[in-house]
Amino acid sequence: MSDIEQIPVTMTVNGKKVQRFVEPRTLLIHFLREDLDITGPHIGCETSHCGACTIEMNGMSVKACTVFAVQANNAELTTVEAMANADGTLSALQEGFRQMHGLQCGYCTPGMIMRAHVLLKENPNPTEDEIRMGISGNLCRCTGYQNIVKAIQYAAAKLNGTEFQEAAE
Repeated sequence: MSDIEQIPVTMTVNGKKVQRFVEPRTLLIHFLREDLDITGPHIGCETSHCGACTIEMNGMSVKACTVFAVQANNAELTTVEAMANADGTLSALQEGFRQMHGLQCGYCTPGMIMRAHVLLKENPNPTEDEIRMGISGNLCRCTGYQNIVKAIQYAAAKLNGTEFQEAAE
């Protein structure tokens, strides 16, 4: 047991209110994974460079390795675990990543989906360049990004009720 003071935090995570005591130095990514057993956000670099830990916090995408759990007090958090539709089917983004082969090893995928989720809320019909800029803070070491971009374009089309038209290469 640590002698460090524990601070109470309350937040809503994936629609459920949680209350815990945390050390002030606890990073949000560790709180999610170790205290709440929410393991979708991955620990990649712990320096904010890779984006594997990206979640939605109060409507903005944030890298959970750059936020202390106490800073998320009273926040509304969404992780990749909450991305599926209410009936359990894949969300448009998840479907896009599957259909367009937007993943290989899958390590970056939860953070990439969460960043793309917020990007599409901010800009429901982004251009390829806007998508590339929008996900530029999330690294993928496997795919070369082309299929990730296609996956986001696919999801945007589906969410907008239009047919996805893959660009000629």
